Amino acid sequence: AFEHGHNGDLFVQKAPAATLDVLARALKETYAQVDPKYGETEVKTIGTRHGEKLYETLVTREEMAKAVDMGDYYRIPCDTRDLNYDKFFTEGNEDIARIEDYHSHNTARLDVEGMKKLLLKLRFIREDLGMEEKAKSAEIKSE
Repeated sequence: AFEHGHNGDLFVQKAPAATLDVLARALKETYAQVDPKYGETEVKTIGTRHGEKLYETLVTREEMAKAVDMGDYYRIPCDTRDLNYDKFFTEGNEDIARIEDYHSHNTARLDVEGMKKLLLKLRFIREDLGMEEKAKSAEIKSE
Protein backbone atom coordinates (compact mmCIF):
# COMPACT_ATOMS: atom_id res chain seq x y z
CA ALA A 1 0.00 0.00 0.00
CA PHE A 2 2.87 2.38 0.78
CA GLU A 3 4.54 1.68 -2.55
CA HIS A 4 1.46 1.68 -4.80
CA GLY A 5 -1.06 3.87 -3.01
CA HIS A 6 -2.18 7.44 -3.41
CA ASN A 7 -4.09 9.64 -0.97
CA GLY A 8 -7.60 8.28 -0.44
CA ASP A 9 -7.01 4.90 -2.11
CA LEU A 10 -8.62 1.77 -0.69
CA PHE A 11 -6.87 -1.59 -0.79
CA VAL A 12 -8.86 -4.83 -0.72
CA GLN A 13 -6.97 -8.09 -0.29
CA LYS A 14 -8.04 -11.00 -2.47
CA ALA A 15 -8.56 -13.35 0.44
CA PRO A 16 -10.19 -16.76 0.12
CA ALA A 17 -13.68 -17.29 1.48
CA ALA A 18 -15.26 -20.20 3.33
CA THR A 19 -18.63 -21.20 4.64
CA LEU A 20 -19.41 -21.54 8.34
CA ASP A 21 -19.87 -25.27 7.73
CA VAL A 22 -16.29 -25.54 6.44
CA LEU A 23 -15.00 -23.53 9.42
CA ALA A 24 -16.90 -25.71 11.92
CA ARG A 25 -15.69 -28.97 10.34
CA ALA A 26 -12.10 -27.69 10.20
CA LEU A 27 -12.21 -26.71 13.89
CA LYS A 28 -13.68 -30.10 14.83
CA GLU A 29 -10.99 -32.00 12.92
CA THR A 30 -8.18 -29.78 14.19
CA TYR A 31 -9.18 -30.04 17.85
CA ALA A 32 -9.99 -33.77 17.56
CA GLN A 33 -6.25 -34.36 17.13
CA VAL A 34 -5.77 -33.10 20.71
CA ASP A 35 -8.88 -34.70 22.21
CA PRO A 36 -11.11 -37.09 20.22
CA LYS A 37 -14.24 -35.81 22.03
CA TYR A 38 -14.06 -32.65 19.89
CA GLY A 39 -14.57 -34.77 16.79
CA GLU A 40 -17.92 -35.86 18.21
CA THR A 41 -19.19 -32.30 18.67
CA GLU A 42 -22.52 -31.83 16.92
CA VAL A 43 -22.80 -29.06 14.38
CA LYS A 44 -26.39 -28.03 13.85
CA THR A 45 -27.47 -26.17 10.72
CA ILE A 46 -30.24 -23.76 11.66
CA GLY A 47 -30.66 -21.99 8.32
CA THR A 48 -30.52 -18.34 7.45
CA ARG A 49 -31.73 -15.94 10.10
CA HIS A 50 -33.73 -12.79 9.40
CA GLY A 51 -31.40 -10.10 8.05
CA GLU A 52 -28.40 -12.42 7.78
CA LYS A 53 -26.12 -11.97 4.78
CA LEU A 54 -25.43 -14.98 2.59
CA TYR A 55 -22.26 -13.45 1.19
CA GLU A 56 -20.05 -10.44 1.78
CA THR A 57 -19.48 -7.86 -0.96
CA LEU A 58 -15.91 -6.59 -0.72
CA VAL A 59 -15.82 -4.37 -3.82
CA THR A 60 -18.95 -3.08 -5.58
CA ARG A 61 -19.29 -3.06 -9.37
CA GLU A 62 -18.91 0.73 -9.35
CA GLU A 63 -15.62 0.38 -7.49
CA MET A 64 -14.53 -2.51 -9.73
CA ALA A 65 -15.00 -0.25 -12.78
CA LYS A 66 -12.10 1.89 -11.62
CA ALA A 67 -10.17 -0.65 -9.51
CA VAL A 68 -6.60 -1.57 -10.39
CA ASP A 69 -5.76 -5.27 -10.09
CA MET A 70 -2.46 -5.41 -8.19
CA GLY A 71 -2.19 -9.21 -8.04
CA ASP A 72 -2.98 -10.10 -4.42
CA TYR A 73 -5.23 -7.10 -3.91
CA TYR A 74 -7.29 -4.43 -5.64
CA ARG A 75 -6.39 -0.75 -5.41
CA ILE A 76 -9.51 1.41 -5.58
CA PRO A 77 -8.67 5.04 -6.33
CA CYS A 78 -10.33 7.80 -4.36
CA ASP A 79 -13.60 8.99 -5.90
CA THR A 80 -12.79 12.48 -7.14
CA ARG A 81 -15.93 13.04 -9.24
CA ASP A 82 -17.81 16.28 -8.85
CA LEU A 83 -21.51 16.45 -8.06
CA ASN A 84 -22.51 17.39 -11.61
CA TYR A 85 -24.90 14.54 -12.40
CA ASP A 86 -26.17 16.05 -15.67
CA LYS A 87 -23.60 14.17 -17.75
CA PHE A 88 -24.88 10.83 -16.42
CA PHE A 89 -28.33 11.55 -17.84
CA THR A 90 -26.82 11.91 -21.32
CA GLU A 91 -23.62 9.83 -21.28
CA GLY A 92 -23.72 7.25 -18.50
CA ASN A 93 -21.27 4.39 -18.18
CA GLU A 94 -22.34 1.12 -19.81
CA ASP A 95 -19.24 -0.69 -18.54
CA ILE A 96 -20.61 -0.72 -15.00
CA ALA A 97 -23.58 -2.86 -16.08
CA ARG A 98 -21.17 -5.53 -17.40
CA ILE A 99 -18.92 -5.64 -14.34
CA GLU A 100 -19.56 -7.98 -11.43
CA ASP A 101 -19.10 -7.18 -7.74
CA TYR A 102 -16.15 -8.85 -6.01
CA HIS A 103 -17.65 -10.89 -3.19
CA SER A 104 -17.24 -14.07 -1.21
CA HIS A 105 -19.17 -16.10 -3.79
CA ASN A 106 -16.84 -15.31 -6.70
CA THR A 107 -13.46 -15.51 -4.96
CA ALA A 108 -11.38 -18.59 -4.18
CA ARG A 109 -13.12 -20.92 -1.73
CA LEU A 110 -11.34 -22.81 1.03
CA ASP A 111 -12.15 -26.45 1.64
CA VAL A 112 -11.76 -28.09 5.07
CA GLU A 113 -8.06 -28.87 4.53
CA GLY A 114 -7.35 -25.32 3.36
CA MET A 115 -9.20 -23.90 6.37
CA LYS A 116 -7.22 -26.14 8.75
CA LYS A 117 -3.97 -24.83 7.28
CA LEU A 118 -5.19 -21.26 7.68
CA LEU A 119 -6.30 -21.86 11.28
CA LEU A 120 -2.88 -23.27 12.15
CA LYS A 121 -1.29 -19.99 11.07
CA LEU A 122 -3.02 -18.32 14.03
CA ARG A 123 -0.80 -18.26 17.09
CA PHE A 124 -3.68 -18.54 19.57
CA ILE A 125 -4.89 -21.74 17.84
CA ARG A 126 -1.39 -23.24 17.94
CA GLU A 127 -1.11 -22.26 21.63
CA ASP A 128 -4.53 -23.73 22.39
CA LEU A 129 -3.52 -26.98 20.70
CA GLY A 130 -0.27 -27.12 22.69
CA MET A 131 1.82 -26.75 19.54
CA GLU A 132 3.38 -23.53 20.83
CA GLU A 133 4.02 -22.09 24.26
CA LYS A 134 1.41 -19.55 25.30
CA ALA A 135 2.43 -15.92 24.99
CA LYS A 136 3.00 -14.15 28.30
CA SER A 137 0.82 -11.25 27.22
CA ALA A 138 -2.95 -11.61 27.58
CA GLU A 139 -3.57 -10.09 24.16
CA ILE A 140 -4.24 -12.37 21.20
CA LYS A 141 -1.39 -12.45 18.74
CA SER A 142 -1.30 -13.96 15.29
CA GLU A 143 1.21 -14.10 12.51
